[in-house]
Amino acid sequence: MKNYSVGLRTYRIVQTLFLAILAIAPLGLAQQRKAQPPKSVRLYVFDCGSLDIPDTSPYQLKKEELVTNKMSVPCFLVAHPKGTLMWDVGAVPDSSFKPGGGHAPLRYATATKRLTDQLAEIGYTPADITYLSVSHFHWDHVGNANVFAPTATWLVRKLEREIMFSEPPSPRTEPANYSALKTSKTVIVTHEEHDVFGDGTVVLKSTPGHSPDHQVLFLKLTKTGPILLSGDLYHYPEERKLNRVPTTEFNAAQTVASRATIEAFLKKTGAQLWIQHDFTANAKLKKAPQYYE
Repeated sequence: MKNYSVGLRTYRIVQTLFLAILAIAPLGLAQQRKAQPPKSVRLYVFDCGSLDIPDTSPYQLKKEELVTNKMSVPCFLVAHPKGTLMWDVGAVPDSSFKPGGGHAPLRYATATKRLTDQLAEIGYTPADITYLSVSHFHWDHVGNANVFAPTATWLVRKLEREIMFSEPPSPRTEPANYSALKTSKTVIVTHEEHDVFGDGTVVLKSTPGHSPDHQVLFLKLTKTGPILLSGDLYHYPEERKLNRVPTTEFNAAQTVASRATIEAFLKKTGAQLWIQHDFTANAKLKKAPQYYE
């Protein structure tokens, strides 16, 4: 009987320890999943949906001139040894997704994944983002800005910020999706080139025209080489090939000049141009959790 009691006590102790380990394990796994600063710059591409453009004539392109009228809506995370940068944050806000799946309609945009879910998959939360910057203020690039506003530093050019908070609001955006940026920590970018981390690997470049203070993002990746993310400098690859300038540009002459400057820059640096809205090209890109480095 005595041996039985001792055995029972031992079993209960082991059982208690086992249950304690099980309780701690999820926390340990969560901590393991938290992303660590990389040794060199990484670029993650997220699927933030697509746009089914109902009328391509504002781009001075006929549908028969296009491979597809659809546009991709990617979001990007740049992970640098010194911090992180979110670049363009989609059209459809995470807050519009319903618990059972799907999201509330937003113009002609559709999305199937929350941006925050995709971030979590690679070990990041919105609080882990050091900087937020968008190519420009249009609705399909600012959808999740409020998610990052509480903790990230917003890198924005003066004329963009002014138009974003002007009255009445521009019809080309959704102010409710970036309203929290009004009181967020903000750095007004004043130079044509803004070196985000101070080592030339992540650089905001001024390209006005599509919007008053439009910008693009230049990256130097160790293995992939230099890349330039276009914002809306171009929308369709056919725009570039056929030299078409949309009729809806804020300043078409500025767009022409900005394109010429960037084309010369691409030739000089050998950088790849990633047209962010290029539906076909974007479909071929590695998506997170894979990355470019």
